[in-house]
Amino acid sequence: MSLLFKGRAQGASDSRIGIVQVLSMFFVSHVRQALSSLGELWRQPAASIMTVAVLGLSITLPSTLYILVKNTEKISAGWEQASEISLFLKSDTNSGNAQQLLTRISTWPEIDTVTFISADDALQEFQHLSGLGDAIAYLESNPLPNVVLVTPTEKNAGPTAARALLEKLKEQREVDIGKLDIEWLERLYALLDIARELVTLIGSLLFVAVVLIIGNTIRLNILNKRDEILVMKLVGATDAFIHRPFLYTGFWYGLLGGLIAWFAVIIILWWMDSSIQAFASLYQKDFNITGLTGTALFTMLGLSIMLGLVGSLISVQRHVREIEPS
Repeated sequence: MSLLFKGRAQGASDSRIGIVQVLSMFFVSHVRQALSSLGELWRQPAASIMTVAVLGLSITLPSTLYILVKNTEKISAGWEQASEISLFLKSDTNSGNAQQLLTRISTWPEIDTVTFISADDALQEFQHLSGLGDAIAYLESNPLPNVVLVTPTEKNAGPTAARALLEKLKEQREVDIGKLDIEWLERLYALLDIARELVTLIGSLLFVAVVLIIGNTIRLNILNKRDEILVMKLVGATDAFIHRPFLYTGFWYGLLGGLIAWFAVIIILWWMDSSIQAFASLYQKDFNITGLTGTALFTMLGLSIMLGLVGSLISVQRHVREIEPS
């Protein structure tokens, strides 16, 4: 009985060794073909550098535009005062009624802060800023009303939400006039929408161009190795074994193109940084470009590798299949 179990244990051990060997050879085969395809690129430096440079620069443009658009959105989101609503209260509204209004609207979920400016404070501020000085003293009465400044939350700071909040505030019985100077922000949001659509369109066209460039490059490699592919098919090589070197070539093209695109984006944004800082200083703002993070790098590399693999896969599936021994 023990001998029987011993034989079974020995058979299981042999099976485990066989599986390990299969997995090891599979891994070694992939590594060998990956390094072989990289060596092919190294042996043709001029053609490889030109192809990789075209891929990298094709990915650079939409990546740079995307980062600039995201940073512009961050700037517009940081200008909370752009959506600030000014409520001019009715002349017969006393301080008690004004405080009731402030208490009532401060509980609204759309509102972040509420500030009350009395008519006397507004007159003193106007006297200080206008430069009229003592001429204000000759007025028989204060012509300025009490004012309430309402700042929406970040979620409701957009043009549409801010206008809806303005109409809601105008319905309050103490409010005479409500004003929202947000036209310029609407124009900015419209420009951002156009920029996002433009980035999507340009990116899609350039990504298609990348796929076509890699596909054509792989097609030329396949035609150059036609005889070698015929021999491999004659000796019984599988399609996967024949396809892998070309797929790895597309992988290397995508990886190297993504790295070039990342360095190109860094150089472009570094070159533009001084101009952007000068523009931001006109609005008394400190601004630093964001987006060159590790996540952005891996996203750029992943997208570039995916495009390389898609281009090589399309070309391999079409052209290798056409090569058959007669």
